[in-house]
Amino acid sequence: MRASAHCNRLHKILVIGPSWIGDTILAQPFLRRLREQHPDGQLDVLAPAWTLPLLQRMSEVSGGIASPFAHGEFRLKARVALAREQRERRYDHAFVLPNSFKSALIPWLARIEVRTGYVGELRYPLLNDARRLDARALPMMAERYAALAQPAGEPLLRPLPPLRLSVDAAARADLLQQLGLDLSAAPVVCLCPGAEYGPAKRWPTQYFAELARQLRDAGYQIWVIGSNKDHALGAAIALESGGAAVDLTGRTNLEQAVDLLSCARHVVSNDSGLMHVAAALGASVLALYGSSSPAFTPPLSERAQVLKLDLPCSPCYQRECPLGHFNCMRQLTPRRVGEALAQMQASSHEVAR
Repeated sequence: MRASAHCNRLHKILVIGPSWIGDTILAQPFLRRLREQHPDGQLDVLAPAWTLPLLQRMSEVSGGIASPFAHGEFRLKARVALAREQRERRYDHAFVLPNSFKSALIPWLARIEVRTGYVGELRYPLLNDARRLDARALPMMAERYAALAQPAGEPLLRPLPPLRLSVDAAARADLLQQLGLDLSAAPVVCLCPGAEYGPAKRWPTQYFAELARQLRDAGYQIWVIGSNKDHALGAAIALESGGAAVDLTGRTNLEQAVDLLSCARHVVSNDSGLMHVAAALGASVLALYGSSSPAFTPPLSERAQVLKLDLPCSPCYQRECPLGHFNCMRQLTPRRVGEALAQMQASSHEVAR
């Protein structure tokens, strides 16, 4: 049965969310549009457990449901069982944000009446509100998500709703005390050296270390933020900076990292999940791009600035530099990044006046 995606009786919505932290942030304009349309409805998101701390910081979301599947796992019996649970919740409408066959399977198995998503991976039979993506009209991932909240064929309403993550002030104060951090000592710059997709997206650690020394001499305290997977990067930056940077990688979970990033005067980050988190917090973000493109996944904030070199080989979208020279990042020097930060600081002073 095909039903209108925007019928007035809609009150229970299930969203199949993205698997990546950055993509989860970029889905918030879509979630905000749904909440505007259904202010009293139930809006639940089924997503990997590691994204749930972000969904809990989004006021649009009623509840997060942890998906038990790792990347690439099929596990049909487990999907059938999960779909049965969702069927009992009696959702009216499902929106499928990822483009995989697997992601569209659970709403179909759960017999949710309206199932909206883009055509792809032979999943057309699983969707009864199947959309064909016009990539030229919707160049950004956030736009592609947001368009699903509108009737098929309707031009995307621009501008997109702004990002907005909440901060737990009490938990943040406790965390700062636990980690021995003092906001009154000096303004904070957070460095985010990780990028889970691969090393081609990572600015060199020695560059982060050199930038940390510059910032310390300019009167800042520098925190390196990241997960356990980024600990080797954080430790190297702290060591090579001569102690100018405090390595906090692996010492916080994602929810705590959100609260720490909210303390920053500036955030310098690769194109990563934490870059999008910082943008959603309204921080002043300097985003460093090499192998990827800000045309597709830019930080969605007026306070964010992108720094990249328009080399002929970039963006390549590879996990490692296919040419071996890594010039898209190596030629983006600490001096240039430091100058961009100084310009951002000067601009913020002008706005304040």
